Parts: sequence; C-alpha cells; structure tokens
Amino acid sequence: MQNSDAMALSAALLAAAGGLTQRIHEGVVARGFEGLRPAHGFAFTRLAPDGATVTDLAAHLGVTKQAASQLVDELVRKGYAERRPHPADARARLVVLTERGWACTRAAEEAAAEAVRGWTDVIGAGEVRVLYGLLARVAPNGPVRPSW
Repeated sequence: MQNSDAMALSAALLAAAGGLTQRIHEGVVARGFEGLRPAHGFAFTRLAPDGATVTDLAAHLGVTKQAASQLVDELVRKGYAERRPHPADARARLVVLTERGWACTRAAEEAAAEAVRGWTDVIGAGEVRVLYGLLARVAPNGPVRPSW
C-alpha cells in the first residue's frame, strides 16, 4: 500500500470513528443525559461491568491518574458513578456506575445501534458484518479510548 493510500485509509477510519462518537454522544443527550462529554463515554466503557480503580481508568484512557481522578470526581458529582471500597485491596477505591450511569450506558448502546443501522443503509448489512469482522481482527482488544 502506498503512503498516500495508507493516509487516506487512516483518515477514513478516523472520520468514521469520529462520526460514530458524535452520533452516540448526540443520542445520549437526546435521551436526556446532559452534562456529559464523549470522554465520559470512553470512561464508561472501562467502568462497566465491574468497576475500576482510578489507576485502571487512567491506563485505559491514556491519561494521568490526576486527570482520571478529576474525571471520576465529575462523574460522581453528576450522579453517574460512585466510589466504593475495593473488595480485594483495602488501600484502593473502586469506581462503579450508579443506576443513572447504567441507564446512560444503555442509551449509548441504543444510539450506537442507530448509527450502525445508518451504515447498513449505505453499504448493506452484509458489508457491515464484514467490516466488523475485519476491524475485530485488526484491533481485537481495544482499548476503546479517545484520541486526545
């Protein structure tokens, strides 16, 4: 693959990812979850299903522990997450989603499904399945994180 083709592919993937992120965020807001940014959604992917420490979240997001702690403070203040004692480490705190956080996560899943259905309208259901299979081979384990 030529460098220019690789750049064009990179741009297309980034545009698709950015568009998907924006559609999910807009869908979450339309479902009544305000005061969030797309970065919060990336944090939610790590907090679900079993919670995470601030250190785990920082590694997932690719940010400092201080930045992750500030993000957690914001999620706690807005009622989307809470800190609990860590069941395996008395020195650590586990950050978990509240019921409101879980409801927001379900809203994001609905918005993602709507966005992907839009792709189906453009390229067809079979091609969307092929795209998913190919991308899962290229990036099998994420992490799903914002590109700052």
